[in-house]
Parts: sequence; C-alpha cells; structure tokens
Amino acid sequence: MARPSRSVNARLAATLVLVGLLGGCDWINDRIGPAPVERGNRVDPEKLAQITPGVQTRTDVEALLGSPTARGTFDEDNWYYISARTRLAPASFLEVEDRRVIAISFNRQGVVSGIRELGQADGRNVQMVSRETPVPGTERSLLQALFGSIGRPGLDRAGTSPTSLPGQRGATAAR
Repeated sequence: MARPSRSVNARLAATLVLVGLLGGCDWINDRIGPAPVERGNRVDPEKLAQITPGVQTRTDVEALLGSPTARGTFDEDNWYYISARTRLAPASFLEVEDRRVIAISFNRQGVVSGIRELGQADGRNVQMVSRETPVPGTERSLLQALFGSIGRPGLDRAGTSPTSLPGQRGATAAR
C-alpha cells in the first residue's frame, strides 16, 4: 500500500487550518451560526398604535400588551416593556442585535399620559465602582493586636501546639 505524498498531507492540513480560522468570521456565523433569540416582551407595533394617551387605563394597557416587564422602582406610574434580540457569537459574549424599551406613563388616575420608545442608542454604559464594602469585625485596634493572643494556646517550649493534630504544622510525632 502506497503512502500519501507529503504535499497531499500539507494541503489537507492547510485546508483544515483555514476552515478553523474562518469558523470565527461573522459572515460564516450569519449563515451557519446559532439563530437569534428573542428575549423579553416584544410589543407588537399594531397593538402599541391602539394606545392613545388620555384614553386608555392601566387595565386596558395590560389587556392589550400583557403584563409589563418592569414597573418603576420608586413610581408605580411607569411601566416598561423590555425586549432584546440576542445572538451567541463564536468566541465571544452574548451580542445584543436589537434592544427595544417601551415606556408607558400613567397619571394619578391611572390613565395613559405618555408613551416613549427607546432603542439601543438611548442606553448608557454603567461604570463599575472598584470600592469594596468593609466587613464589620475584621478591623483590629492596636491594643487588640498587641494583647489579642494573651490566653490563647500557642506553641510550648518543645515547639508543639496543644491544639494541632498529627501532620499539621507545629505538631510532633508520637514519642
């Protein structure tokens, strides 16, 4: 049986490397990658057009659009319908292709007072803060540091600890 020539093996290896490198490209991902996933409550534009400020109430809006994704944290008079289309890109994080937020405001009587549609361009990046929350009880004063070990068992003159187990640091072998 004849062995394949080195040029055939080299071409096969080069082809496999090329296919592997192209696997991360966007144009391949669009054709054979995972399908986009709809997340949240995407509001139908036809149903949204049926809501008229000053006419519909909370009950009407909930019957038409369904329960809101979120309500205002400090003000129950704001409802938010949040949706996003995401895709998992190869060697990447979850990509948001499209984000839509429908904000509906109500007056004190529960009647729609305004409708706003916000897109991805209206979003803001949140800056992370590097501070750490202190844990109470872990700070030691100077006096606690100086006198804190008085009365605690420590190493005896032989270098063994009465509280350590065999095999631990400070323990001695049985005599």
